[in-house]
Amino acid sequence: MTTTEARDSAAEKLVVRTAAGAVRGRREDGLTVFRGIPFAEPPVGEARFGAPRPVRAWEGTREAYTFGPPPPQESAFMGRTGVLDVPEGDDWLTVNVWTPEADSASLRPVMVWIYGGAYKLGHSGSPGYDAQRMARDGDLVVVTLNYRVGIEGFARIDGAPANRGLLDQVAALEWVRDNIIAFGGDPGQVTVFGESAGAGSVASLLAMPSARGLFRRAIAQSVPGTYFSDELARDIARAIASQAGLSPTAADLATVDPRRLTAAGEAVGAKMRAYADRWGQVAPTATPFSPVVDGEVLPAPPWLAVAAGAARDVELLVGHNRDEFRLFLVMGGQLGKIGEEQAAWALRTFAPGGAEGELSYRAAFPEATPGELFERVQTDWLFGMPTLRLAEAQIAAGGRAHVYELTWPAPGSGGVLGACHALDVPLLFGTFEADLGLLLFAGSGVPAEAEELSARFRASWTAFARTGEPGWPAYGNEERLVQVLDAKPEVRPYPEEASRRLWEGYEFGELPLLK
Repeated sequence: MTTTEARDSAAEKLVVRTAAGAVRGRREDGLTVFRGIPFAEPPVGEARFGAPRPVRAWEGTREAYTFGPPPPQESAFMGRTGVLDVPEGDDWLTVNVWTPEADSASLRPVMVWIYGGAYKLGHSGSPGYDAQRMARDGDLVVVTLNYRVGIEGFARIDGAPANRGLLDQVAALEWVRDNIIAFGGDPGQVTVFGESAGAGSVASLLAMPSARGLFRRAIAQSVPGTYFSDELARDIARAIASQAGLSPTAADLATVDPRRLTAAGEAVGAKMRAYADRWGQVAPTATPFSPVVDGEVLPAPPWLAVAAGAARDVELLVGHNRDEFRLFLVMGGQLGKIGEEQAAWALRTFAPGGAEGELSYRAAFPEATPGELFERVQTDWLFGMPTLRLAEAQIAAGGRAHVYELTWPAPGSGGVLGACHALDVPLLFGTFEADLGLLLFAGSGVPAEAEELSARFRASWTAFARTGEPGWPAYGNEERLVQVLDAKPEVRPYPEEASRRLWEGYEFGELPLLK
């Protein structure tokens, strides 16, 4: 073969034909990477606030070199994620693919990442989600995707389907089913994985009829317990629309550019505590968006649907971080400043049983300071117990689940962050100098034990994607064995037994509108 023929042959390998048309990727450090491939039509104009529409075919070869534009979202986005090389435009609904050198031996397992961001922030092009180490270390195909967030994706408005952001995720998974073979991936070996709102999305997908059969395995990292009733979601949407001087209808909201409409959601999020008498536990969260239990797109809260067998055949891996809520205390400047009055408020607001729950927490943690109680109950309510309960629901339905807890403390910011929310993301992707990794590892460098733990994360996650076994026993209601991820990882009974017992028997469901 001549040099020219070899070059032409190598270039040809970078072109993949999808159902809608050909795309050309780039070779990057032993992988072929495709960015910004549309999986649905831009949701603007007549398609605004609608379910995702199939992408129209194109002629010729589309260069898949850059990430698609982020979906419209709050102004905090750019400062939080440090997006690079992102064009402007309306083509938000895109996927990105990292795939090893194709060979004829066999198709590779596929992992599909769903980002977090409180259902109001996020973009698959954020540097913290660079999947090269996942794909290379695991020898598998990794797909990341964009979905609509905030008002565009989750506001419950008249004239539009609920949970449009979740429907985007389903459309992306359908794209994977229909196209991933061309990238060397096995459509029968798909694992969805996500963190925070991404984990809440994964939990929702387990419960959604439209997502059935699109993935074989699921990984949910720090599942948030916030799912809205239809009544609550509509009331929040009315407040947001009113902020913009509009009615909560698709027709009315569509008269405002989506990038300008985000300001209304941001303004309501900043004053949610004023709605405490109507929105209850949601009001202190500053997050006016969550999946809506609308009875159609999402028929039931994930815990109920999973316990009833909706995902019995899906292999499940779930876990949370020990000090989830610490991140929000540090970022809000509250760490070390919580007094008795604030601790009492948090316990009565979030503990199961209200005033009785406060007494139970104080009895279970007699040595805890007000700040520790404030943090503990919100870690449990928001992430810890919803995550554990998802595993228990899967077991109740006759399925299997593996559980982990991350206890290794982030070294940045003087070591005060502990094993806080989102620490698992830079550890998993190995992106210590991007996004929140800049905070979590600031001033500390990357210690050797962080690299070791990062490699363990990827080895366990990719092993699970390949075999359904992450390297430790499945969780059971008797021994309750979990993988504790620390400098010296070990398998032992679930460490947060005191919290587990406090929440035993509590039913997680959709959050109501208070009458």
